[in-house]
Amino acid sequence: MKHKWIKYILLAGCLSFTATSYAVEKVVATINGTPILNSQVTKALGKKANTPENRAAALEGIIDDMLVQKAIAEAKISVSPQQIQQIMQQIAAQNGLTYGQFLDALDYQGIGEARFRQQIAHQIIMGQIRDKAISENISVSREQVEQLAKQMFNDAQQKGTLKTVTVPEYLVNHILIKTNPLLNDAQAKQQLSSLRADILANKTSFADAAKTYSKDYLSGANGGSLGWNVPEIYEPAFQAMIKNTKKGAISQPFKTKYGWHILQVVDTRQGDRTKDSYMQKAYQQIVNQQAMEASKDWVKTLRRSADIKILQK
Repeated sequence: MKHKWIKYILLAGCLSFTATSYAVEKVVATINGTPILNSQVTKALGKKANTPENRAAALEGIIDDMLVQKAIAEAKISVSPQQIQQIMQQIAAQNGLTYGQFLDALDYQGIGEARFRQQIAHQIIMGQIRDKAISENISVSREQVEQLAKQMFNDAQQKGTLKTVTVPEYLVNHILIKTNPLLNDAQAKQQLSSLRADILANKTSFADAAKTYSKDYLSGANGGSLGWNVPEIYEPAFQAMIKNTKKGAISQPFKTKYGWHILQVVDTRQGDRTKDSYMQKAYQQIVNQQAMEASKDWVKTLRRSADIKILQK
């Protein structure tokens, strides 16, 4: 009978312990549905006093760490051994050391090459995560840019510091031929070469050829005219051909991602882009201001896209 009572006491003690343990392991917060337990907060406190203020700070630290780890996992950033090696060699050179001397210095400081490589990889990853978090939280509206640009333009006018900005503009005509299953690259190029020869021989005009043959139907309807523009709005191959074609001349056939072209530089001028330059300055200023604010505590920017619920601190 005595042993039976002992058995019941032990069983009751086990049940009591289990219930107590379960009560301690309560969820105090969730991040995107992932729970944060009371024991995690207690562990994060370390040797600090178990006060509401310290617990709240510990919880905030856990949330920040989980958000960073989530961002790292989602970014899938990889650091190659070559990147790390290059950085290590640069560090050695900056300190006036040979690579071997640099490794000896690491060993002397008790760091070791493997550990130092891990630190570099971590810094690279954290740097990219930081830049990504900051860039994703930069939001600039056209209204903001226009308002600031107008203010900057007017201020410069009033102070007499306004400087006119001009850039070369080109009036360009072009004809586009696209390849298809029945027309390969060589055939498209040959068709444009024949059209070019006919235009130069005055058998047809550039405008008539564009209206009849160009697959850029919008400009084709206007005789191939693309209007006045700076070359930089076009893709690299097209803008290069504009700059390398003399006024009045017709280019040789050339290829872009859109197909095969010939173009004619009808005229050039110096276009006034002063207001455009102030738009660019205004945009850059707004972006820099937002980036500066976000970089002050970039981890907090990760919270904007997270579903954080504090249940109990």
